[in-house]
Amino acid sequence: MKFRTFIEQDEDGIFVATCPTLPGCISQGNTRQEALLNLKDAIEGYLYSLQKHNEPIPLPISEELLEIVI
Repeated sequence: MKFRTFIEQDEDGIFVATCPTLPGCISQGNTRQEALLNLKDAIEGYLYSLQKHNEPIPLPISEELLEIVI
């Protein structure tokens, strides 16, 4: 499964990674790579919890390409 993620660097230089498809699924790290690895663990735990509680798992992303003509 693939989920869209966002990474931003906060004012203290820490990288914050979020997964908007999974509300509240947020992690951080001192580097972009560390933040992504931590978020991967958070996503796996989030999905495990949903499965354990028989809750629906959100659909992974599907990318669509749009051609824009100007």
